[in-house]
Amino acid sequence: MFLPGGPGVRYDSHAHAGYTVPPYYDSMIGKLIVCRPTRSEAIACMLRALDELQIKGIASTAEFHKRVLRHSSFVKGEIDTGFVERTFLS
Repeated sequence: MFLPGGPGVRYDSHAHAGYTVPPYYDSMIGKLIVCRPTRSEAIACMLRALDELQIKGIASTAEFHKRVLRHSSFVKGEIDTGFVERTFLS
């Protein structure tokens, strides 16, 4: 696993090298968080962090999150609770 860093970037997890994910695990093993002054800076920072993130041995939603972050409606802030279902699942 390689975790991104830098100003405004944080990764929280209870997992560690050698950790075994139990069969009935919470689907959120870790979370990547960014904090920047503007929406556009936060999106750019998160995209960079997701590109740097390397997770091995378990499926990750990093690629899906990059698709969301690059979507024009998300970039403009024109989203609602149905955005993912309408845009990516239909």
